[in-house]
Amino acid sequence: MGFMRSLPVFVILLGLLANVNAHAQTIDPDQPILMTADELNFDEDLGTATARGNVEIVQGQRILNADAVTYNQRDDIVTASGNVVLLEPTGEVIFAEFAELSDDMREGFLRGFRMLLNDDTRLAAVSAQRRGGTKTELTRAAYSPCIDCLGFGDEPLWQVNARRVVHDSEAKEVVYRDATLEFLGLPVLYTPYLSHPDPSVKRKSGVLAPTFGVSSLLGLSIQTPYFWAINRESDLTFDPIFATDNLPVLTGEYRHRFADGEHRTRLSATQDDAQNGSDRFRGHIDSETRFSISELWRWGLDVKLASDDTYQQRYGFSNPDTLTNRLFAEGFGSRSYAVGEAYYFQGLREEDDQDEIPIVAPKFNYNFVSDPNSFGGMTTFDGNLQALSRENGATSQKISFIPGWQISHTDSLGTITSFRTSIQGDLYNTHDVPTTTGADSGVYGRVFPQAIVTWRYPWIRKAGTSSQILEPLTALVLSPNGGNPAEIPNEDSRSTEFDETNLFSANRFSGTDRVEGGQRVVYGLRTGLFGSSGGASTLIVGQSYRFRDSSPFENGSGLEDQFSDIVASLQISPGSAFDLLYKTRFDKDSFRARRTEITTIAGPRALKLDLNYVFFDRTAEFADREEVTAGLTSQITERWSGRIDSRRDLTSDGGTLSYGASLFYKCDCMDFELKYRRNFTRDRDVPPTEALTFRIIFKSLGQLSSAIL
Repeated sequence: MGFMRSLPVFVILLGLLANVNAHAQTIDPDQPILMTADELNFDEDLGTATARGNVEIVQGQRILNADAVTYNQRDDIVTASGNVVLLEPTGEVIFAEFAELSDDMREGFLRGFRMLLNDDTRLAAVSAQRRGGTKTELTRAAYSPCIDCLGFGDEPLWQVNARRVVHDSEAKEVVYRDATLEFLGLPVLYTPYLSHPDPSVKRKSGVLAPTFGVSSLLGLSIQTPYFWAINRESDLTFDPIFATDNLPVLTGEYRHRFADGEHRTRLSATQDDAQNGSDRFRGHIDSETRFSISELWRWGLDVKLASDDTYQQRYGFSNPDTLTNRLFAEGFGSRSYAVGEAYYFQGLREEDDQDEIPIVAPKFNYNFVSDPNSFGGMTTFDGNLQALSRENGATSQKISFIPGWQISHTDSLGTITSFRTSIQGDLYNTHDVPTTTGADSGVYGRVFPQAIVTWRYPWIRKAGTSSQILEPLTALVLSPNGGNPAEIPNEDSRSTEFDETNLFSANRFSGTDRVEGGQRVVYGLRTGLFGSSGGASTLIVGQSYRFRDSSPFENGSGLEDQFSDIVASLQISPGSAFDLLYKTRFDKDSFRARRTEITTIAGPRALKLDLNYVFFDRTAEFADREEVTAGLTSQITERWSGRIDSRRDLTSDGGTLSYGASLFYKCDCMDFELKYRRNFTRDRDVPPTEALTFRIIFKSLGQLSSAIL
């Protein structure tokens, strides 16, 4: 009976080193205690109770196993010996040859200590000493997260050995003294002091994994990020770039998460003499803000600015043609969408004149589609209000309304007939709009009705486990001729891409400033083969004919004549090992390709080819273009992968634009990447470049903080 009275004290062992991690739960004294053992003894003279042989003590989800457990009532000391195993509710498992601790769990000692943490990392030590209830000190300890990644023999790929390791459960920090990083059993790095957060900490201030590189533009370079966890809602990453051939580039990213939104800002700044021979400030900002106003409304702000047009390209941040700044508020209804926004653009192309780039503010759009009525008809409405201004050039304000109605009907034969009609009304107030007779200003209006009838007849046939569809398509578009007076500026319809996606569109202009007037018929054919296992192949081809020989489209668009060019799209996806997309536009007379795009991915994971080919015939705005980008990706082994790629200009004055190679290693405890890239293009102060970078990330040491004490 004396032994049974002492059982609650055995529960002390269930909390042994419980605070090695912050997830450890305190012991509830009200929970029942279950114990089994081969033998129970109580020595009243010595005041000891002993359990021997397959001892198991269970309280809740905490389980202790040992060969023997002894409780000394006089000294309030509990000892466990022989194959000591402690299973924590959080998943950690502690192993020891011998354990001794006080009944208040504030002091304790273990010999032959090993621990498997809940993130599968492992910790071992010759001995472990618990002090003051909050600190656990390990002597001659080794730490490694490697399980599947092994070096020579059964040794982990890498591990950290330390003379002493102290875990502070209050600070949630693990501190190493005289630590050595071993890779493949060989010491590669030593530091007298090293610290990182315990596994319970998801984010903590510290130095992150660096990136090393060498390039013909910057020389030798290193990025050494420092992560500052300001609080639970915000953090800051300071990521300077140090290079031998350039002044330091100071970069940083700030993030803040709110209850109803989030914000992110990335900044950079430096000084160099790349453009004008004297040091000057160069930098950029990239910011994004999103906030919810209600369940249906949100607002946001995007700020993207650079000191000059080549800065981001020169330092490898990005290579855009235009930086878009946007302030917006948008709402989502069940069948409607509304947005109010403002735009500021910064042009980064050599030919861009910032004074001629428009500022759009404000801009409002509203779109609505009603529920179908009893006959299946639906009412639609599109509204737009926009003000556009320039420092040098045309300015305008416009209001557009496009009410419409549409219906679709399927007859007993399976033919599908769709009808849509709309009336576009526009009102413009313009200033300094260039025309053939000079600059024009004034107030102009336009009313443009349009109707389209589409007919299609899908034929479907089953053939074994596959299905085949053959579907002829045709459409008739009716609208007045003209509709594009010179006094109305063209701001949103300058670029027209004629392909199978807008073949059957009523208006094939990309915006509303230009309308496609006149009457025309559109005809085409869609066919497809679909397998039961998910493979599919589809083909669509079509052309349009305009009844009147007049066109609002530019030469080279494929729509400038009565008969349009022929557009086609072929997609073949028989399975995961092959995917082909072929899009083309043929000249209606010569059948010469005027535009071709090919995208394909072929091959197994062991050797996969990706190919992108693009060809554009010369247009009124652009010179001809022909490029190919090809890459080979190989999953060499389970952990090793590689890639080579090249981009080439196939025009007569072209050549190789860039090529590169990458090598990757990934396992459960380490990531490694090595990249090489050669760029042959020149863009003002950005000459052809050659760069080599590599990065090594050790699991759980990515948020490493270190210092010399």
